[in-house]
Amino acid sequence: MTPAPLQVEGLAKRYGDNTVFENVSMTVSAGEFVAIVGDSGVGKSTLLNCMAGLDHWSAGQVRLQGQDLGPLPDDARALLRRRHVGFVFQAFHVLPHLDVAQNVALPLMLLGTPDPGRVQAMLEAVGLAGLEARLPQQLSGGQLQRVAIERALVHRPGLLLADEPTGNLDPGTAQRVMDALCAQSRAAASALVLVTHSEAAAARADRVLRLTAAGMAPA
Repeated sequence: MTPAPLQVEGLAKRYGDNTVFENVSMTVSAGEFVAIVGDSGVGKSTLLNCMAGLDHWSAGQVRLQGQDLGPLPDDARALLRRRHVGFVFQAFHVLPHLDVAQNVALPLMLLGTPDPGRVQAMLEAVGLAGLEARLPQQLSGGQLQRVAIERALVHRPGLLLADEPTGNLDPGTAQRVMDALCAQSRAAASALVLVTHSEAAAARADRVLRLTAAGMAPA
């Protein structure tokens, strides 16, 4: 039986005596779209970073594709993340010295599996055909976020993590970006975990969960 892309059990994050969250448990199935909502400062982005193995947690377990991240050294976590996880950030985090096509192709290059045809097809799918040679500073916010989405999905990860991907965008652009995010994650058969303040974005999910300091529950 194929393991779920993401399993979290009893996860807690503390800074000294301050508990950010605890008792967080969830399983995300292949192809499922889960939205996580909650008040500002409750640790949604921190939770997402723990799911990716980018941050350390105080208690509990995170499993990616059945692999327990806890015992792994940082380099092994990075390799697992490179193969199986895509990450979309609110601030885009595209590389300014690389053009659009190079930014999207980066995960494939890091994996040693370059595929210019796939990069081109993904750019065409989100309306970025013809912009391959442009640098990030020549793009709008909505275009930058679509580049970030395609970069996160180009290697067909089992899990896509998205941290407020529409937070810096106007409502119309945000809707178009969510259209691209949903369509492209489905096309790649990736599970999607979205952290958001947007009710419109959360409403598109298969499940909505609310994070509080005491744990996670259906919204």
